[in-house]
Amino acid sequence: MASEQRRSGDGSTPTIYDVARECGVAPSTVSRAFSRPGRVNAVTAERIRQTAARIGYRTNPIARALPTGRTSMIGLVVPDVTNPVYFEVIRGAEAAAAEASFTMLLADTQEQMRLEHEAIERQMSVVEGFVLGTSRISDSALRKVAKQRPLVVLNRPVADVPSVAIDNAHGMRQAAEHLGALGHRAITYVAGPEASWADGMRWRSLREAALELNMRVRRLGPYPPTVPGGMAAVPSLRGGATTAVVTYNDLLAIGVLRGLQRIGVRVPDEMSVVGFDNIFGADLCSPALTTVAAPLRALGTAAVRELLAQLRGAPARTGNSPFLPTRLVVRESTAPRPVRRRV
Repeated sequence: MASEQRRSGDGSTPTIYDVARECGVAPSTVSRAFSRPGRVNAVTAERIRQTAARIGYRTNPIARALPTGRTSMIGLVVPDVTNPVYFEVIRGAEAAAAEASFTMLLADTQEQMRLEHEAIERQMSVVEGFVLGTSRISDSALRKVAKQRPLVVLNRPVADVPSVAIDNAHGMRQAAEHLGALGHRAITYVAGPEASWADGMRWRSLREAALELNMRVRRLGPYPPTVPGGMAAVPSLRGGATTAVVTYNDLLAIGVLRGLQRIGVRVPDEMSVVGFDNIFGADLCSPALTTVAAPLRALGTAAVRELLAQLRGAPARTGNSPFLPTRLVVRESTAPRPVRRRV
């Protein structure tokens, strides 16, 4: 094969040429015995396999796949592998890939569009398709990738590109109704990344729900979707009539909890806080965080299964992206609106 290197018999890694010499056949026959065994005499093919095993030769799966493009590998690209929201997404995606005997390559783009572009370009010649987790690149760039490889995008519907998303609107509606039932009438939304479709959807959904429930809502941010990002938002909560905070994700909410504690504001007695995602650790905060639970593992599993369906020849599903259900998990960070507050 073109990608194999001829090496001398000096103890280095055995090559296809070493197997051919041991068996007394041409290197092309050895190549066919591994890549197209049906085209080689059964006795010869078995002798080649036994010889390869004896001398320690291993085939190169990438090289074998070059003529067909079938590597049995898919790429998963996420914006921040340290964000707990992706722990379950990755687990679900990997399980679905393994179930289909595919290997998953994981790339972390550190919330940077440049690194996302680079990760996709590096994997383009190796993987059969991509799952992009909450991609930050433009719609036109996503459509360009989809023309080169089968693609599924998480939490970001794009015209002509298959996607799988959670029901952000229902989740935010539940959060608003919960706070309204507790008597809150002034809410602040702490926004996440500016380029995030999910952030825009959550803000719009919360604003619409607040209007219907006769509540006032304002938006702060964008902030990095991290604990330090949430802490940075706290000074802007001073003043005004806000008695409840809803954040783009749980990490921001945890940051808000810490920031409020540092300035002596008690949660939930003086301020209620609601997060989004229900990540690992949301129930270990002090106080335990009320949050909108997203089916994160199911999200990763559904995306990979949609991608595998495309690889098997199914038409790409666009325009009717499935929305996975969300649910509100009420814990200790929300309480009835205080009569008096000091922030």
